[in-house]
Amino acid sequence: MDIDQARTFLEIVRCGSLVAAAERLFVSQTAITARVQRLEQQLGCQLFVRSRNGASLTSDGEAFVSYANQLVQTWEAARRDLPLPQGCQQVLHIAGEVSLGNPMMLEWVSALHRELPSHAIRSEVSDGESLLRKVEMGLLDAALVYQPTYGPGLQVEQLMEEKLIRVRRVGKPEPYIYIDWGEAFRRQHDAALPDCARPTLSFNLGPLALQFILDQGGSGYFRTRVVQAYLDSGVFERVPQAPEFTYPTFLVYPRKRDSEALQQAFAVLRRLVAAGASDWSQRWDPLI
Repeated sequence: MDIDQARTFLEIVRCGSLVAAAERLFVSQTAITARVQRLEQQLGCQLFVRSRNGASLTSDGEAFVSYANQLVQTWEAARRDLPLPQGCQQVLHIAGEVSLGNPMMLEWVSALHRELPSHAIRSEVSDGESLLRKVEMGLLDAALVYQPTYGPGLQVEQLMEEKLIRVRRVGKPEPYIYIDWGEAFRRQHDAALPDCARPTLSFNLGPLALQFILDQGGSGYFRTRVVQAYLDSGVFERVPQAPEFTYPTFLVYPRKRDSEALQQAFAVLRRLVAAGASDWSQRWDPLI
């Protein structure tokens, strides 16, 4: 199958018509129609129902969307990685959730660059759902996430378990700020603190909430490692009798992509976690 056929199919899905897709792809409508016809012939099924209002997906077309996305993403990944950089034997694709980008992912990539000089490293940060989807598609060798997916082809290893604790700015304890740490946290938080379930301020990214409290005051739930330096310096204090929540970090990778180099990379990661010397507060504030 021509990769342009998959791209054309996805563009029609996005635009809702062959005419609009032709304009977006800078080709004629005749070329778009021909690509769709060849694709339908190769798959042996009809993907679109054409009408005056545009093109709508058939049931087979809806089923093909995920496959087309995988084909395009896999091809684009191959184009990025090949040919291998001069002197490199292999490319390692690793990733982590946004709030793990600094320092955990940064330290892992730095250590791999030092200890595996014959390997190219491709790293990224994103939301956990996107990363797990890429792991399942084979676009990532491994990902660090908070809420893993369990499947027959996936290996899941808990790397560490932290606590989410409620802290407040000394002298400026209000307002309460809700930080969205995922579905499990939301469920436990709302059950334990129903009065705080709908606060006036909320963030879906911990570092932003942390900076807000440092600047404006307030309280909220953070990972212990992130706020420990602020607690030690007296900038923050723990809120008495506030419930605590567990927040583990998991390493997820597809078993079929396992290799000696990947196991070396995991050994480096485990060593960094065991050392635990990082300042997770990132020292954003001059008070520390």
